[in-house]
Amino acid sequence: MPHFIVEYTDNIKDEANIAKLFEEIHKVLIARDTIFPIGGIRSRAIELKEYRVADGAEEDAFVHAKLKIGAGRSEEIMKEVCDALFEVMKEHFSQVMSKRYLALSMEVIEFSEAGTYKQNNIHARFKKK
Repeated sequence: MPHFIVEYTDNIKDEANIAKLFEEIHKVLIARDTIFPIGGIRSRAIELKEYRVADGAEEDAFVHAKLKIGAGRSEEIMKEVCDALFEVMKEHFSQVMSKRYLALSMEVIEFSEAGTYKQNNIHARFKKK
C-alpha cells in the first residue's frame, strides 16, 4: 500500500497525461518511504466512457482519485500526505482547468488488515541493508 486510483472522463483523455500524473504522485509517496513502503505503491487509471456531469449541457469533465491505505497512520500524517497529493493533482490539471470545466476530487480510504490478502516480493528490492 498505498494504491492511487484515478477515474477520469474520456473527454480529457488526450490532455490528461495520466502517466505524468502518476510519476508525480509516486514522487510524493516515495519521499515518505518511512510511512509507505515503496514496494507497495501502485497507481492505476480508469477511463470513463459513460458518465454525466452536472446538467449535461457542457463538455464538463471530472477526475476523481482514491488513495487506499492500510489503517494505523495518524490524522496529521494522513492530512499532510493527502494535501500534498491533491496539490499535485491541482497543478497537473491546471492547464486543463484553464481551458474547460473540470471537477477534481480525491478521497482517502483506510482499511484494516482483516479481510485483505497480499503477497509481494517487490518489497525485498527496497529493504535497507
